[in-house]
Amino acid sequence: MTFIAVLASSSSNSTSSIGNVEPGLLGFLVVAALGIALVFLLRSMNKQFKKIGPRPDDPSDLAADESQPDDAAQAAADPAAAERG
Repeated sequence: MTFIAVLASSSSNSTSSIGNVEPGLLGFLVVAALGIALVFLLRSMNKQFKKIGPRPDDPSDLAADESQPDDAAQAAADPAAAERG
């Protein structure tokens, strides 16, 4: 860590002002490392979400669906009513 501090503090051009400072290689490496870490974190998060799975249906919703037959079941039970309706 002190090596990086020594490199950052020593500059070949001692007359440079704040307006002339550029991020350079160290800035690029930091941003690239953050980007790579973000990719791995997002992949891990997606794997964890896939493990959760969908929420099971509410039992009250299932009971309501079973009590009301759909049109196809009604037509099979009473073909004459299907032709009228």
